[in-house]
Amino acid sequence: MTALALTGSPLWYSSRASGTLTLILLTATVVLGIASGGRAAPRGIGRFEIGRLHRNLSLLTLVFLAVHVVTALLDPFVHLGWAVSVVPFTASYRPLWLGLGTTALDLLLAVLVTSALRLRMGVRRWKAVHWLAYAAWPLALFHGVGSGTDTRLPLQLWLYAGCLTSVVGAVWWRLAKAGPGRVAGRLAAAVTATALPVVLTAFLAAGPLQPGWAHRAATTTILLGGGR
Repeated sequence: MTALALTGSPLWYSSRASGTLTLILLTATVVLGIASGGRAAPRGIGRFEIGRLHRNLSLLTLVFLAVHVVTALLDPFVHLGWAVSVVPFTASYRPLWLGLGTTALDLLLAVLVTSALRLRMGVRRWKAVHWLAYAAWPLALFHGVGSGTDTRLPLQLWLYAGCLTSVVGAVWWRLAKAGPGRVAGRLAAAVTATALPVVLTAFLAAGPLQPGWAHRAATTTILLGGGR
């Protein structure tokens, strides 16, 4: 086991830091998108300002996401290939948890590409794809919780809790402000907002908070060389 495996390389720290910032920015983007839509939109702020802030947050999220992906791929400890960044569940290191992150990346890329083609696609089709950004958020959250060897740190746990509380709170705020109609959609949102904290808490208790989780989540090949 080398000192590099014990302490982590600068690329690893850069990847973890940029990944954490990406999750925070993605959370802010999702919260803004949920809480400012429909009847829940604040009256004192114009939709143009909200839309511009939402777009800028989205772009900043993609910038840090790119840094996170590149530094993770360049990190010599895990030897990830470039195909891992776009093809989910093909990594030899923590394939499930990295696969969730790759899926979230693919969803966000789909939103980015369709946003560039918004005028050609039409608003209705673009909005249908745009909802993928909301699906990317829980995948990114579980990617961070499952793949991060610093998940057990109190500061990291509080960060995850803050992101979860923010999004769930935004969903309940939107539901409280929603008008009549779309009962099925509101019911699905309420069930998801209720189930997600339960599922995440159960997963943390059974997985990352248990001793030896970081080693068990990795593959045998990586464990032979030491784990982070």
